[in-house]
Amino acid sequence: MDKLAIFTGRANPALARGICESLGVPLGEMEVNHFCDGETRVKINQNVRGQDVFVVQSTCFPANENLMELLIMIDAIKRASAFRITAVLPYFGYARQDRKDQPRVPITAKLVANLLTRAGADRVITVDLHAGQLQGFFDIPLDHLYAVRIFEDYFRQKELEDVVIVSPDVGGIKTARAYSKKFKADLAIVDKRRINDLEAEVMYIMGDVKGKNVVIVDDIVATAGSLTEAVAALKKNGARDIYAAITHPVLCGPAMERLKNSEIKELVVTDTIPIGEEKRPGNITQLSVAVLFGEAIRRIHNEESISALFE
Repeated sequence: MDKLAIFTGRANPALARGICESLGVPLGEMEVNHFCDGETRVKINQNVRGQDVFVVQSTCFPANENLMELLIMIDAIKRASAFRITAVLPYFGYARQDRKDQPRVPITAKLVANLLTRAGADRVITVDLHAGQLQGFFDIPLDHLYAVRIFEDYFRQKELEDVVIVSPDVGGIKTARAYSKKFKADLAIVDKRRINDLEAEVMYIMGDVKGKNVVIVDDIVATAGSLTEAVAALKKNGARDIYAAITHPVLCGPAMERLKNSEIKELVVTDTIPIGEEKRPGNITQLSVAVLFGEAIRRIHNEESISALFE
């Protein structure tokens, strides 16, 4: 492991430290700050020549600054003659802009993939992409991890009975089906019609949830509009306790207020995006993906199979 180096930007240093602890390696020494005019400044304070370098950086809020920081870090490491550079993106921002759903709009997810490649990344690791086809946007190897086992272990400890896995929309059926197989539980779907970017009107529930414990599964919770509407609809249809297992806690705009006022018993997320303790409602639980990423990094560094993590 003497040829392994892990660096982090300012987006999620706590997760990077957790990854290093799981591997038993120190976090790389790097300065990341600003010039007086706001330009990002990066300086590596250790030798990385010939080393296998992993850069941990979620492109969460502020997305543009964190993305630019990541690109500059990759460029600095490349010019310092690293053997290989792997961009570790626990949360891949701009993933929802993956297609032309309106005239004259960009496909920004593809643009970000191109920027990472041109900056000098040789490989990318991420978890629970918004859409699986995003893997095809990259011209370099991408290792797509899944947080389902982390959620599965957590909910098994609760020993819930009569569980139904619920997809909050039709697009999440594939993910919900994977969870239902793990839990050996029934599957239900919330059919909704979106009003705008902030609001979604729920239509009806496809599946039986009456008198059952519900676990809603999804990849992103942003404004929590879809989630809280789904919770209200499930309660109207007789659901007992309602939980949610959502990987990326974007939680922007009115999300926190909506969650405080909803009937959701517990929202379980991961630490791909940090949540300030002072802003976190009492019904939010955050699990760590540090060990998952640490094991993926160890396997890549040792040229071992990643697919074993999905078995």
